[in-house]
Order: sequence, then structure tokens, then C-alpha cells
Amino acid sequence: MVINKKQIRKGAIFTLAVMMAGCINAQEVTNTTNNSKLQKPNIIFILTDDLGYGDLGVFFQKQLAKDNGSGIPQEFTPNLNQMAAEGALLPQHYAAAPVCAPSRASLLLGRSQGHTNVRDNQFDKALENNLTMASILRQAGYATAAIGKWGLQGRYDKAPNWTAHPLNRGFDYFLGYMRHRDGHEHYPKEGLYRGSKEVYENRTNITPDLDKSYTADIWTAAAKKWILEQQQGGNAHEPFFLYLAYDTPHAVLELPTQAYPRGGGIKGGLQWTGQPGKMINTASGEIDSWMHRDYANAFYDDDDNPATAERPWPEVYKRYATGTRRIDSAVGDLIQLLKDLEIDDNTLVVFTSDNGPSRESYLEGQTYSPTFFKSFGPFDGIKRDTWEGGLRMPTIALWPGSIPEDHTIQTPSISYDWMPTFIEMAGMPAPALSDGVSLVPSLLNKGKQPASHIYVEYFQGGETPSYNDFLTEHRSRKRNQMQMLRLGDTVGVRYDIRNQNDDFEIYDVVKDPQQKNNLAKNPNMKTFQRKLKHRTLQSRISNNTATRPYDNVSVPAAEREGIENGVLWKVYQGDFSWVPEMRTLTASKEGVAEFPKTDIGIEKAYDAYYFEGFIKIPEDGAYTFYLTANGSGLLRIHDAVVIDAGQEYFANSPKSGSIQLKAGLHPFRLYYVKEKNGKPAINLEWSATEIKRESIPADSFFQVYK
Repeated sequence: MVINKKQIRKGAIFTLAVMMAGCINAQEVTNTTNNSKLQKPNIIFILTDDLGYGDLGVFFQKQLAKDNGSGIPQEFTPNLNQMAAEGALLPQHYAAAPVCAPSRASLLLGRSQGHTNVRDNQFDKALENNLTMASILRQAGYATAAIGKWGLQGRYDKAPNWTAHPLNRGFDYFLGYMRHRDGHEHYPKEGLYRGSKEVYENRTNITPDLDKSYTADIWTAAAKKWILEQQQGGNAHEPFFLYLAYDTPHAVLELPTQAYPRGGGIKGGLQWTGQPGKMINTASGEIDSWMHRDYANAFYDDDDNPATAERPWPEVYKRYATGTRRIDSAVGDLIQLLKDLEIDDNTLVVFTSDNGPSRESYLEGQTYSPTFFKSFGPFDGIKRDTWEGGLRMPTIALWPGSIPEDHTIQTPSISYDWMPTFIEMAGMPAPALSDGVSLVPSLLNKGKQPASHIYVEYFQGGETPSYNDFLTEHRSRKRNQMQMLRLGDTVGVRYDIRNQNDDFEIYDVVKDPQQKNNLAKNPNMKTFQRKLKHRTLQSRISNNTATRPYDNVSVPAAEREGIENGVLWKVYQGDFSWVPEMRTLTASKEGVAEFPKTDIGIEKAYDAYYFEGFIKIPEDGAYTFYLTANGSGLLRIHDAVVIDAGQEYFANSPKSGSIQLKAGLHPFRLYYVKEKNGKPAINLEWSATEIKRESIPADSFFQVYK
């Protein structure tokens, strides 16, 4: 089914108007002017592996060559440059973690590293059985597919029945590498690096048929095949979501078998043939053999002396640049496919990376360093660092007719913002469980962009590399426990954290991207230093599989005046499939009650209830909160999710969570969605060392004056 481009463009604008008004559970949107049914936007999310901010021409390579002259080694990314010219650059966009497994978990769950179940270096750990980007979009009527690298399946589970198989986490279709380590090899059958690996289509190992198949080509061809199936099958009227996760350019720097096939789209470029032994149209010739012509005979000025002869690039860098260029060609191929199908105006394409560049080549006798291309861009730090170079991502978004051309978004954002962004584009409210905010206002350049909550925590032994490009004070810095928090233009970062009293280094990363000038040395930053320390404690819940030196530190109370007893309540009507972020919705009614309860003096029961205010904690200590509800709910104290009574909650059975709190006032948000056809009922209790489990007394609740 081919849909008229003008019709789609009108549909995209109309759909967004409905979304901004808080449309709930809409499976289709009807344009009242022409009475035609219009699709929600398709979404393609392209995630690369260890691709640095500095690897793309439009972000850094072109500027680097301009500043340093022709002798500088340069990577070329013409298709990504064109994508940026036709869409939006997000130069202030961050990964949720500086290494792949936790970064991908945060992305898919829409939650920061203060809340995800996969943290630090927990490769192959099962992704939490909870709301995911895919499961929510599937409920919104999207066909969903994951193609490429997964690595979140369940470490000790046996193939093919992994606990967190993509098919168990919201995806209708999967083709790719399941295990993290498999993604280090780019020829799954021949296994040039540590033997053969396994590629699965859903739950079937198809590796025996993948002769001479380079993984970047496999994933691209499979993605094109799946998109074509969606558009040419009986479900062409349904929108689709594709999570396309490349395992390149990182790990073993193998080369493709041949040049990228000419053309692109439906008839050209990469194609899935489906023939065993020749599953894709580049499965011929010699494996690990083809180098892009722009790099095969490239020379560079190795000693910064124009009087001496230039030297050929070392082979390892020719390989890296070829791998990056292959991804660039794939992006051009996919965009051409959307144009051929006449769905480009109704498809959002996002391109980004999972973390900063690595220094791993996995090639015997060939040492690789990201300094050659300055893959870390204008920053210090690489993969596994919480300096900007380890976290700042080369991010581009394209949606013709909706995202303005040549649009640069300077507001900071982070990868777990994409979940609420996509859900709003699907016409539904984001879950209250997500730590992200929708980027729709900044993408469309319309309305006010909510501030992103940018918080990263990570542990890694070792040190920041001692590269000459990095500042002396950053070289060989011990990593260990690390944190990063960004507020506005300012970043707080801590390395080798021993306890919560350790100070943050503070940088204005807009004026000072390399983080040269540590503002923490200024006496007038003491208040901001205190704010950073408080904010980090208020943004997370401890996890016993990834312990931190600040896990048992009590969260400081809020300093508020002008309060009185009671809580603000709001009620909502709607068919809610999950506990939504109700602050983005329009309430049916609102008022003040003594404490969180559903008996609030209104004439009928509503579908969802929201309570907001402060809980007064009598003394420092560990507090356990209990939520019992006829339905599902969520409790946040500050920004920490203390109770998630959502996906796996059994109605009317108590769900609990614990948190260390200082005496005083602590802001809370309580969300509740009643069972369908049930009577609303909710009870919030607490216990502590000196408090036996009880309903929280009414005189412990406060609200700000109207």
C-alpha cells in the first residue's frame, strides 16, 4: 500500500496537534477536513556501536579538516551530513551510560542509570520485564522489530529460550546477535575473530546460511526487507517501529567483501535474497577484503611538518574509516527506501551511538587509537569515561515536513528521552516510570521544551587514557565510581568517588567543552556544589548488584516555606494501558485532600488519580513505604522511584520500596490507575526503626500554598 505524500504530511501535523492536547489510546487519527484515515509516524531508531561524536563530518570531521588543513586524516560521512542538512542536529545529546549494555538498557526502558536493572558492566543481563519502548509502541498500534545487536537477553539462560529475548520485551520480530560477545565478530559464520557466532531470526539460528555475510550488511538488508514487508503486506496502514542496532564500527575491525551495491532503496543497495549460502547480495567474493577507495591509498602529515613527505595511513585506520563509511552508506540506502515507498514524510529517523569511541581493534598486531581521527571530538574522554567524550553522542533526527531543515537543537537531552518522545508521537502519554521527557517541542521547534533530567552513574576500573589531546589533569585519571549530572549548561562530574562528601568538578560545557576550567574552585559555587550532591541522591534508588559508596546516605530534605497540611489531587478520565505521566495530561478535576485517598468528595469514580505534595519525615533513617491499590500505581519521592506497582503488580496486594531519608519535608508524587470496572481504592503506609507499619498520618502531608 502506497500512501499519498501530501496526505501523510497533513496527517503528521494533525496527529501532533492531537498529541499535544493529550490524546489517549488513539489507534488512528481522522483528519476532519477530508475524512481520511491517517497514520502515526513510522519510527526508525539507528544505534551504532562505539561511534564517536568526532567521527561524523557534520559534527567534527569537516571542522577538523578546515582548522588543520589537508594533511589531517579525515573520515567522510556524506549521507549523514545530508541527513543533518535535511533534519536536526542534536549536539548536546548524551548516552545514558559510557558503555553499551547499561546504555542500551536505559534507552529501551526509558530510565536513567539510577533506576535501570542493568548497570555498570552487566553484559547479557536480562532486561527488566517492564514497560519498554517497543512494548508501549506495540500497544499504540505499531509493528515492532529489533535488528542487529541485543546483549540484554539473560546471562545464564539457554538458547533460544532467553528470558529477555526481544520477543519477550515488546518486539514482534528479531534478527541479529543475541549475545554481547557475538557482536565483537562481523562475520558470524567464518568467525575470523574467536570463532563463529550465532545470528538468530526470532528463535532460529540462521548462521549456517550466512556465508560471507558482513554484519552491517546483514542488518541493513534485513531492515529493508522488514520495512518492505510492512508496507507491501496486509498491515500497510499500521505504523512501524524499527530498532536497528549495528555492532560496528567497534570491536574487530573487519572489512566488507566488496563495495556497497550501487543505488539504494527498493531496487538498489543492499538486498535480502533469502538464498542459503547467499542470503544477502554482498555474500560473495573474499571476506575481510574491501577497503573504501577514499581511504585505501590515503596519506597524512604524521609529524605536523609540511616540509616532510606525508605517510600512508596505517591499515587499522583505513579499516575503521571503511566501517564507519559502510554505516553511512546504509543510512543513505534506508532513506532512499523510504522515498521509494513514499513514506519518508511520515517517518522519523533517528541516528545516534551507544557511547563514546573505544581504543579496541581486536586485530592481532594492530593497535587502534581514537586519537587518529579525534573520534572523541572537541572533548576529553572515551568509552567508559563520564567526561563529555565518553557520553556526548553524534545524534541526528530526520522527519521531512515536520522537523525543520538544517535545524540545530541546543537544549541538552539524553537517550532515555526518546521513549516519551516516540510515545507522544504515537498519540499517547509517556509512563510515569520513565525518567525522560518528550523532545517533540525542540524537534519541531514549537512550544516550550521541558528540561531533561541528565544523570549518569557508572563503575569501571582503570583510567582515562593518557592521550596528548587530553588535558593533563584528565590523563590517567582513575575511574572507579563515577557520576555525571547536567543542569542547564553546567555539568558536575566525579571520578573515583569514595564517599558522598567528595566534591564535583563543575564545568560550563557550552563555553568550555573540553572541561578545562573547573568552576568548583570558585567560592560562589558552594551552593551549586551542594545542589549537585543533593540532586544525585534524589535521582536514584540503590541496586545491590551495582553498589555505590553513597547507597546508604540519607536523601536530604527539601527547604520549603509557605506550606500547609494537605495534598493536591487531580483526576483523569481515559483508557490507560499503563500508569501515565499525568502531569502532561489535562485533569478532569482537581482539589486538595488531607492525604492521598480516592474518597475525595467527588460524585463519581475516575480512571486515574494523581497526588502531589510533601511528606514530613520525623527523623533520619531508612523508611519503607507500602502501596496497596485496586489497580496499579507508582510512588516517587523527589525523583527516585520508590514503588513501581505497574506491570507485575497484583491488585490489592501491598507493594513496597525503601529509601534513606533525612528528617524534614520530602516532595512526593503518587500515581494511581484503578482496575477497569473496579472501585477506586488506595492506601499508602510506612514503617521505620521507630515506626511500626501503619497508614501515614494525615498530619505528615503538606502542600504548597495556592
